[in-house]
Amino acid sequence: VSSMAPALLILLGATVILQTDSLPNKNAVLLPPVSFTIKVIDLAQVLLHWEPNPDQEQRNVQLGYHVKINAPEEKDYETRNTESRRVTILHKGFSASVRTILWNNHSFPASSWVSAELKVPPGSPGTSIVNLTCTTNTEAYNYTHERPYQVSLHCTWLVGKDAPEDTQYFLYYRYGSVTEECREYSKDTQQRNIACRFPRTVINSKGRDWLAVYVNGSSKEEAIKPFDQLFALHAIDRVNSPVNVTAEIEGTCLSIQWEKPVSAFPIHCFDYEVKICNTRKGYFQTEKMKTNTFISIIDDISKYSVQVRAAVSSVCRPVGLWSEWSQPIYVGNDKQKPWMEWLLIVLTAAACFILLIVSLICRICHLWTKLFPPVPAPKTNIKDFFVSINHEKTGSSETEVEVISYVEEAGLETLEDSVF
Repeated sequence: VSSMAPALLILLGATVILQTDSLPNKNAVLLPPVSFTIKVIDLAQVLLHWEPNPDQEQRNVQLGYHVKINAPEEKDYETRNTESRRVTILHKGFSASVRTILWNNHSFPASSWVSAELKVPPGSPGTSIVNLTCTTNTEAYNYTHERPYQVSLHCTWLVGKDAPEDTQYFLYYRYGSVTEECREYSKDTQQRNIACRFPRTVINSKGRDWLAVYVNGSSKEEAIKPFDQLFALHAIDRVNSPVNVTAEIEGTCLSIQWEKPVSAFPIHCFDYEVKICNTRKGYFQTEKMKTNTFISIIDDISKYSVQVRAAVSSVCRPVGLWSEWSQPIYVGNDKQKPWMEWLLIVLTAAACFILLIVSLICRICHLWTKLFPPVPAPKTNIKDFFVSINHEKTGSSETEVEVISYVEEAGLETLEDSVF
């Protein structure tokens, strides 16, 4: 251990000496870069370039540069390179500044700033387009091709409020290093281009690069001011609806299944939302999930409509738009069945009411007695019975004497007859 101590001291001393040599002289001054230029190299893209000051002493120091974007939006960053590419809108102009710094020692005073700018493009105010909106959509292309999906682009805009009637607009888009001009326009009543569609593009739906859209114009009366805009793909991508949605009811269990949308993203990259509507009662429920199946318990017999929509999950890209709802599918009993039940109830009640009315009319008018006279009933009075018998007995004599015998009814225990 004692033999290693001198070696460590020597190494530590050498390190201190090197660090001391790397520091500039206290009297040294950092000089600003030279030949600072800003050049447009593509749609909504510029190249900032500068050179180190030739009078700057660079021995034993590491120089860096502090870049500050002044317009159209303020932003600053540091770099050791002598050039920088920036993606930015340019119809408002562009300006930036750069200065020299000591890369490993931010406490050391930086140089003064040098600046450069791009002027605002020429054109009369109020002639550029307004309300530019764009959407992308993914479609299946060719599964045997190296790119099984293709992305379409659709953009719309409004004519500038002060644009002459003969103004005509032209749209271009850039993605990566590829720039394309629109070939398929839609026009207004004055035959001015107000929308554009690209059925196929080089846009990668899973990409994270900015989409740059540029629209300029022409007129015989005055210069038309150009307009450009940047779009994040996740913010304008119109996700397709889920496909092959199926639903079935078994008892009180509603089971729903579907497949992921047509998309370059794999199956685990989607969130889903299911909407179930009870068409009989008019209420609906929505449920969010990450799987492509859903089971719900239904509490009554009815007809249901089922729809599903999708969105790319945040695990695969920044959160974007939900798709449109899938076409509704219907399961359960026909919505007309409850009306048939009500019809049967109404008919039954009407029949009972009619029978009641007829019965009352018959009772009031004694129709039952007239239609169905009563059947004579047998005589049950014992007195009448014996009166009839005695009348028959006396009827055989020459002189008819009517004798009536009375029967005492007390208990019907004794019976007395009168005999001639």
